Amino acid sequence: MYGWGGASPKSWKGKGSYDFGSARAKYDKAAVDAGATGPRTYSFSRTPDMSLVDAKGKVLSSDSTDPLIIAVDVTGSMSSWPGEIFDRLPLLYQTLAKYRPNIEIAFAAIGDATCDNYPLQVTDFSKDIKQLEANLKALGCEGGGGGHITESYELFGHFMDTHCKTPNATSPFLLIYGDETFYDGINPKQVKHFIGDKIDSGLESKVMWQNLMQKFNVYFLQKHYGNDELNVTEEVRGRWGSVIGLQRVIELPFEIDGEDGRMPGYQRAVDIGMGLVAKHWGEYMDFGKSLDARHDDPAVKSAVHKSLRHIDVDPSAKSVLKLPAPSRRTKSLVD
Repeated sequence: MYGWGGASPKSWKGKGSYDFGSARAKYDKAAVDAGATGPRTYSFSRTPDMSLVDAKGKVLSSDSTDPLIIAVDVTGSMSSWPGEIFDRLPLLYQTLAKYRPNIEIAFAAIGDATCDNYPLQVTDFSKDIKQLEANLKALGCEGGGGGHITESYELFGHFMDTHCKTPNATSPFLLIYGDETFYDGINPKQVKHFIGDKIDSGLESKVMWQNLMQKFNVYFLQKHYGNDELNVTEEVRGRWGSVIGLQRVIELPFEIDGEDGRMPGYQRAVDIGMGLVAKHWGEYMDFGKSLDARHDDPAVKSAVHKSLRHIDVDPSAKSVLKLPAPSRRTKSLVD
């Protein structure tokens, strides 16, 4: 279990140390407070705490200039990746909060609305460590899915497009971890049941993704499908690339040749998400110091840098485009 403490854990293998900055004492205290409520567990079929993650009737709101949403596909094909990703998110928050203390984070879990009980789980934004810990523990990994390569990413995207307010955002991010693609259209019955809105039929997912990219820096962090089924992985990559651009589809290593032999890529998934944001914020050198402190294996560090090689260093800080006129027929709670 990754805690909120600011000190470098004894398990870190790299040379030197890493300073989380002036917030370190806050993290250390929060580690004690959060740990008192028990460990985070993400075994499949775990029921989520719907008082914190129910999307129906919810509107997310953040006044931060730097809001961040982390969404993870929790269906069966993701295997143990969702729990491993969620468990490492305290490290991501501590590092990114050093760069932008105003950062606020919301978490989400994505399933398949055609067959799962909890296909859309979303938490409120927060930067309070005790609340972030509660939000992480509230998520459930249902481990379902429909037995194909399509999950309800578009239902999640529609929720974020129509139920998320970030009026002061200048560098907002929406990171989706997954291994499959989305349905072509947004299903009105699913929207009514899981979100509570009435919408017209015929809403195309590709239009929604285009609209959402005017509000967030959207990235799909792609796990290889199944037992490294390359043909499916390429099909999924192409589909996401057609709506958000191939440069925003970030490959997560399936395995890494480390000093202890081959290791699963989920151990580096959060490092890659963290490094992606750090590059946009002009903090990639500091991120590299963090990576060096935690790992002494060149193969591990190389795999992270390779996944991020196509992300420009220090791009424009203004990352939100002017929102175009609405191109869909839907009632939004944030209009």
